[in-house]
Amino acid sequence: MNLLLTSSPFGEPGKPLNESNAFVRRLRECLPDKLRALMITSDPDDPELTQGFSDAIRYTMELSGFVFGNYTILDGSNKERTKELVGTSDLIILAGGHVPTQNRFFTEIGLRELMADFDGTVLGVSAGSMNSADVVYAQPEEEGEAADPTFKKFLRGLGLTKTMLIPHYQDTKDNILDGKRIFEDVTYPDSIGREFIAICDGSYLYSDGANEMICGEAYLIKDGSLVKLCGNGEEKPLV
Repeated sequence: MNLLLTSSPFGEPGKPLNESNAFVRRLRECLPDKLRALMITSDPDDPELTQGFSDAIRYTMELSGFVFGNYTILDGSNKERTKELVGTSDLIILAGGHVPTQNRFFTEIGLRELMADFDGTVLGVSAGSMNSADVVYAQPEEEGEAADPTFKKFLRGLGLTKTMLIPHYQDTKDNILDGKRIFEDVTYPDSIGREFIAICDGSYLYSDGANEMICGEAYLIKDGSLVKLCGNGEEKPLV
């Protein structure tokens, strides 16, 4: 299985995929000339959100020269076909959205178990990348979540990687939620005894099934502190 777990693969609106850090080249190398793609939603009960994301990712990939022989959306309306759809896909796209909502859907459809036998390529976007981990760090993002002592920040994910990713670092690093600095007051304390990797848009985790690396600007958050792992145009193997 190949993994490309992104913060965001998009560039400018209406333009092709972001080619930074050899992302498009690697994605193309992983895929056949004519794709059988499955886009899995982040919210099975929000068809408008799902369709909007699906249209955006398909359009942007087509602008970058990818050709779809088949393109299917998996959401609440056809979840009973999950096993069939996973088994007949070359590319599985894990949509962006709200991490806990998507995580609940993945659990409901048994996606972790089905992905254990998948031998194609996974393209994760934001929440989809986060939920690919064995243990998912669900950084609070909606009002009330940072202040709620019962909010579950650690969830069982798909088990495709051990790396806990935090996307969109360039946009969220100074965010305040429920009166708390989301990194200094929430995520840094949560990193005691753990490691998170915060990635910026245009950066991603790449795995060929044997080795993992971070490609592009990224930061390691560990034991309450942050250090830069690599910059744009650089790559860092993960061990």
